[in-house]
Amino acid sequence: MADHYTPLEKYLRELPANQDEITLTFEHIEQVLSGPLPLSAQEDVAWWGNQKQGTQVETIAWMNAGWMVDTVDLKEKWVRLVRQ
Repeated sequence: MADHYTPLEKYLRELPANQDEITLTFEHIEQVLSGPLPLSAQEDVAWWGNQKQGTQVETIAWMNAGWMVDTVDLKEKWVRLVRQ
């Protein structure tokens, strides 16, 4: 399952070094992943947590790329990440 999020990690790593934040729609993330986000990503803010350890393999993608989730809007379906 962790491999599913590798394209997101790659996408974030390739952003310009001087870019300190990015806001992505869930739809854009799904395009990057070439597949849907799980239902829990659309319904539970906890899915977007910032932890390198544990069972939430998706967090490893943005954390390893040097980013952290700052804000999630489940209603409008977007997430803002900030560079660590």
